[in-house]
Amino acid sequence: MKLILKEDVEKLGSAGDLVDVKPGFGRNYLIPQGKAVLATQGAIRQYEHLKREAALRAELSVEAAKELSQQLETTSVTIPVTVGEDDKIHGTVTNIQVAEALEERGILVDRRNITLDQDIKSLGEYTATVNVLGDLKPQVKVWVVKED
Repeated sequence: MKLILKEDVEKLGSAGDLVDVKPGFGRNYLIPQGKAVLATQGAIRQYEHLKREAALRAELSVEAAKELSQQLETTSVTIPVTVGEDDKIHGTVTNIQVAEALEERGILVDRRNITLDQDIKSLGEYTATVNVLGDLKPQVKVWVVKED
């Protein structure tokens, strides 16, 4: 029985693959669970069309990610903090504060994609790495300054 997988199935294939399975496995498990559809000519054409659209969307998202990466490389953010004696800050600067500072500049980045290279516990210049897409990981300069 030939089926087109709608989602990844362990030890069988990934979404969009044309697979040949035993009739009972397809009829009793894959089709009722919504994991596959019968491989008719119409279904094959439809999945090929969906694959082309998905590839186009992925290509557009890669271009947008490269553009965002270039924008982040040239950006530096300033985070004002309250300090105590010897210019030590109260607490630490977190990725949430970096994300908020980027948002003030009009750059929306999820805080979970921001990694601080070291703990920020004093005033100075630091770097934060932003995981944009795949191997695109631009670094943003973070300036920690005394709050007025």
